[in-house]
Amino acid sequence: MSSQAVEVEILGKVTRVNCPAGQEESLLRAADRLNDSLKDMATKTKITNEVQLLMFVALNFCHELESRDMVKEEQQHALTERMEELTASLGDALSKVKPGQQ
Repeated sequence: MSSQAVEVEILGKVTRVNCPAGQEESLLRAADRLNDSLKDMATKTKITNEVQLLMFVALNFCHELESRDMVKEEQQHALTERMEELTASLGDALSKVKPGQQ
């Protein structure tokens, strides 16, 4: 798979990042999201140290991902339970049908 360099701006600094072909827009949106989050965190907390700022924003992103993963797992578990209930119900209904009966 080919890649190309895309310029992104984070905290006023332009960086070239290699990106898989076709993913450029997604990378630019991600960079914008990161930049917006960094600016927002800097405004809210008055943190001026870029390393600390990046750490807190990264931690927030990881927490968001963890929360989404937990919700997905709960939804998957509920779906699996419901499918098992439906399978059991269908099996019960089919067991009551006499051969040749429709």
